[in-house]
This record gives sequence, structure tokens and C-alpha cells, in this order.
Amino acid sequence: MVLAETQHKVEPDKWPIAQNVRNLEASIIREILKITSQPGVISFAGGLPAPELFPLKDLARIATEVIEKYGASCLQYSLTQGVLPLREVIALRASKSGTPTKAENILITSGSQQGIELLARVFIEPGDYILCENPTYVGALQAFQYYQARYATVEMDDDGMLVDQVEEKIRKFKPKMIYTVSNFQNPTGITMSLERRKVLLGLGVKYGVPVIDDNPYSEIRFTGQPVPTLKSLGGDEVIVLKTFSKTLTPGLRIGWMNAPASIIRQFEKVKQCTDLHTSTFGQYVIDEYLTQGLLEPQIERIRKDYLIKRDTMLKAMKQSFPEEVTWTEPEGGLFLWVTLPKHMSARTLLDKAIQQKVAYVYGEPFYANGGGENTLRMNFSNASLEGIVEGVNRLAKLFRDNM
Repeated sequence: MVLAETQHKVEPDKWPIAQNVRNLEASIIREILKITSQPGVISFAGGLPAPELFPLKDLARIATEVIEKYGASCLQYSLTQGVLPLREVIALRASKSGTPTKAENILITSGSQQGIELLARVFIEPGDYILCENPTYVGALQAFQYYQARYATVEMDDDGMLVDQVEEKIRKFKPKMIYTVSNFQNPTGITMSLERRKVLLGLGVKYGVPVIDDNPYSEIRFTGQPVPTLKSLGGDEVIVLKTFSKTLTPGLRIGWMNAPASIIRQFEKVKQCTDLHTSTFGQYVIDEYLTQGLLEPQIERIRKDYLIKRDTMLKAMKQSFPEEVTWTEPEGGLFLWVTLPKHMSARTLLDKAIQQKVAYVYGEPFYANGGGENTLRMNFSNASLEGIVEGVNRLAKLFRDNM
């Protein structure tokens, strides 16, 4: 029977969508980006790298070279774990930076966000706890939400997670994992101190809880002294998530996990259910880019550019923000964190800010168990210097007018 001849109306909204999907909230950052993509809006909302720093000419040349070198095989299906040359060069870079690594320890992912999702699939059953910083990366909370995780949150100060709270919470909640963004944290920009890293790792080993270090920003340090990574300190206790999205380009969607080979096999099985493998062509392009020694100069360009932008934002805030407003001063990464007086709502003010053609991300979604109404995240990597100054001045007036 032809569909048009039936008497029934198709109603997709009434189809039996799984309840955990219905309960899943859209990413607040993606929703705000829809608004801030309007012409004339100065956006501090997204975690977008500076597009003018994308190495377009090098990537165009290398894309052609990859096709000439590998032929049809670079466009064919490939291994779930990732193409071997790229895993080898990633392992070599990690080893040179103090984390002994073999290709078997690397799983290539479609951005580090897929790594977070794979972690949730492998470790989390409904009702399980994850121990995390408060606030923490909203994209991780969104991925964990789908698997109905619960959260044991740990407060932060300028040295990162307050690790003296961790042991009690491990005993009480028995978390499946400890999730942290240890370097230039998203959203606060804070870096965990060396001493706290050692304490956290010791507790993870003591109670048999893996430490997950979501670490996309560590190479984008432009001031201060580097801190040894959790992976270099903790070895097999740590599963680290990395990506080329912040140091090269996010559109290629190439990230990776570095973990013990035995657990990599578990992630590999789960990844086969999601996308079979990450883009073969993208992997070969990244491999060639690294092999030609182009990544380190690229990272240095990013550091210099973001330092200028961070300093421009901090100077403008110091000159114009009301004295009741405070903020972090990160030594790297893409973000800083603003705290308003307790009676103010960053969420309520956002509508007024957008009317003034400036945007940020309000802080509440970064708090796993609620809170943070008077906080907001600002990105300094994407706007122009002129845009940063003008945008900060617009926010300063908005804050003063609503004190």
C-alpha cells in the first residue's frame, strides 16, 4: 500500500526513544554557539582555536603527498586501534617527553571527546560514581550523563583539586574512576600542583581506582614552569586523553588515548561498535605532518599568539571590571574563569550580554551536582585583540549596571 493512501499520520515525536536519550541535555556550549554565530557578536563562549593559525598551506601540500605516497589505501578502511605509523610517532613523542610509551599503548580516537565516551562505556554502569573536580569539563559530564553516572565532586583552589578531600570520598562513594583536567583546566584554567598530583596518584593506587587525565592543553603553556604530567608520574595508573584539536586543527578530529595495552584492547572492542575506526586519511595527514617536524613550530606560534591574547584580556579586565568581580590567571590553555558577587546570576545576565553583542558560557553546567550560578567561563583564543578589549568593556558595563 502506498503511504499516501493510508489514513495514519507519521508522528516521529511519539516514537519510543530510549529514556536516557530523552534525559540527555544538549551541550550548552553548542547551543550558545548557535546564538553567537550571529554577525557582530564578540564571542568568548566556545573553546575555539584561532583559525588564522591553522597551517592551511602545509596541510594542503601534505594531503596531496599522502595520496601520492599511499594511494587508495589511505582512503580505505583501517585498523580500529589506528594506523601504525601514527601510533608509533605519538608513542615516540610521549617517550621523549618523559612517558615511556609503545604503539600498543595508543588508541586513535575521533577527537578526545570520543575517548571520554569510550571511558564511560567501558567503566560506567547506571548509578556508578565518578570522582571529579568541581567545576569540571561540561562535555565530559554530558558523555557520562548518558550512562547515568553520579558524581563525587571535589572542590578546587588555585593549586587544583583539594586532594585532602579525596580519600574520604573514595571510601564513601567507591568511584569507578577519578576524572581530572590537570593542566589549564577547562573551565577554570587552573593547573594542579606537583604535590597534589602525587597525592592523587597515591590514592588511586591505594584504592584501585584509575586516574583519567583529560589533557588537551598541556603543550599550550606560555608562562610559568611545566609540571610533570600525571601519566609521567603515575605510569599505568593513568589513562590519558590527548588531541591534535588544540595544537593543529579540530576539524580533522584526531585524538588518542594512552593506557596500558590490556585496557586498550577493551576500548578497542567498544570503539568497533561506534565508528569502526577514525578517519584513515586524517590519520595519515597528521602522521606526515608530525614526521616532517612541523608540529613543534606550530605549537610555538600558538603559544605566542595566545599569550598576547590572554594578556590583552587580563589587562582589559583589570582596567574595567568592578572590584567585586574576580578571575583566574591561567599560565596556558584557552580559558579563564570569572566569579561574580554571590547574588548575581551569570545565566540571567547572558541574555542581556547577547543583546550587547558579547557572549560567554555561564558556569552552572560545569557543576556536576549544581551550583556556580555566579560564575562564567571566558575564552581568549578565538577573538581578535580589538574584539577582546571591546567585549570585556561591554561585559564590564553589564556587570556594573547589574550589581
